[in-house]
Amino acid sequence: MAMNILLRILISVAITLVVAVILVFTQGPKPMDGEGGLDFTNQLNSNVQEPAPLQALPMRDGYPLQVRTYGGADDVPLLVLVHGSGWHGLQFDMLAKGLQGKADVIVPDLRGHGAAPGRRGDIDYIGQFEDDLADMIKAVAKPDQKIIMAGHSSGGGLVVRFAGGEHGGMLDGAVLLAPFLKHNAPTTRTDSGGWARVLMRRIIGLSILNTFQIKAFNNLPIIQFNMPKAVLEGPLGDTATVAYSYRLNQSYAPRSKYLEDVAALPPFVLLAGGADEAFFAQEYAPTMGAVTDKGQYEIMTGANHLDIVNDSRTLAVFERFLDDY
Repeated sequence: MAMNILLRILISVAITLVVAVILVFTQGPKPMDGEGGLDFTNQLNSNVQEPAPLQALPMRDGYPLQVRTYGGADDVPLLVLVHGSGWHGLQFDMLAKGLQGKADVIVPDLRGHGAAPGRRGDIDYIGQFEDDLADMIKAVAKPDQKIIMAGHSSGGGLVVRFAGGEHGGMLDGAVLLAPFLKHNAPTTRTDSGGWARVLMRRIIGLSILNTFQIKAFNNLPIIQFNMPKAVLEGPLGDTATVAYSYRLNQSYAPRSKYLEDVAALPPFVLLAGGADEAFFAQEYAPTMGAVTDKGQYEIMTGANHLDIVNDSRTLAVFERFLDDY
């Protein structure tokens, strides 16, 4: 009897794994037309001035993380700005310059992104972004300095993930700009408003394999971004990232029980544009407020998903928030 039960279990596991592999390899990337995604016009125009130079900061595995720094003053917090999906830290150059004097600002190009990505669109393991951010903070923070982490879109999701992970105790505050919480969160529009193509069958298959600790295929791409041709054919086109591996994408968002990560946030302020193409701005307060009372929520009339970063109202909110630290 015991042998029959064991045999049935083994057969069931084998069938499950075969189905998972079929799901993984019957869906893959396809060409994107660059239409119907996000409007990068103002982002590109805002970066025509001389940006702060990139510097290399070694991580625990020796990877030279590319960062930009913007000096502050005595007795100011360290402000870490985490960019959104497909792009890099140059997204924050204007905002960071505006905050000089209010904070010591550091802006990384997350591993897998930017001008020196390592392996573009890929990292080594799930959770490596959190380790990189922790290593970076430890390398640059002054003794007893307050740590504020801010992020836009997927970068905001990474801030939420960081707060709920093993390094979350490092944070004293957070600023979230239209953060990605989860594909099925009430805040998220279908396919993020046309920005993302999600390979859902492949994700399901890889999730099953990872449940059995089979990680050999975690380098496969599972999401594509509808990056506009104006970006890809422009002077910064070679710094764009148009697809993510399973392990990178998993690392760039809160965990599956995302509200547990939300509940771990330190005091925070959340900004979202009333004209956001990717997310439902009005859903953040009820969704996140159900698990934490540490947040302040502001909807910026007329602002879209990308332009909120360089909106003058955003700079003012940052300044007020930093004044408390």
